[in-house]
Amino acid sequence: MTQPLDWKEETPSQTAGPYVHIGCTPIVTGIEGIYAEDLGTALKTGPVQGQEITLRGTVYDGMGTALKDALIEIWQADSAGLYPSPEETRGVADPNFTGWGRSAGDLDTGEFVFETVKPGRVPYIDGRLQAPHITLWIVARGINIGLHTRAYFADEEAANAEDPILTRIEHQSRLPTLLAVPEGDGAYRFDVHLQGPKETVFFDM
Repeated sequence: MTQPLDWKEETPSQTAGPYVHIGCTPIVTGIEGIYAEDLGTALKTGPVQGQEITLRGTVYDGMGTALKDALIEIWQADSAGLYPSPEETRGVADPNFTGWGRSAGDLDTGEFVFETVKPGRVPYIDGRLQAPHITLWIVARGINIGLHTRAYFADEEAANAEDPILTRIEHQSRLPTLLAVPEGDGAYRFDVHLQGPKETVFFDM
């Protein structure tokens, strides 16, 4: 006997392919006239509070080859550890900082770049403070489900040592894959390795 189904099946995932750039960053692909600038290009809409930084990196495959079609989105708190969200109840976030950005990466080198601020510490669900970090979401051709990871800062040793997420990682030898390394003049490098001996720690979210 046939039974009616009042639920919907999960939509299957599929690789992002080249179309993700057409839809998300049309100007990068040469399609003009849709937006004045691609969404997520600027995290700073005016003078911001705190330390301004540049976060740059490259996504590499298991053979160490740079992916030239990766798309990266970031989310983060402002320099005071506050999110620009209606649900933020701890204070008022920096009005000139969006907390969200998107970079298609350079189509020749694969390098992504974000002009942002160094985030402040935000509380974990149990109230403990997390180390300053930026959340990244990565999609590209061949990636069926977007990958989540975090970029912590190598020069925040004390905060990293007590971070409730970093301290739970079973293989502590892999922590360097989550550290953005200072390059001078407020710049940090955070490369992402999808596979291989330098594989980045990804989070199941």
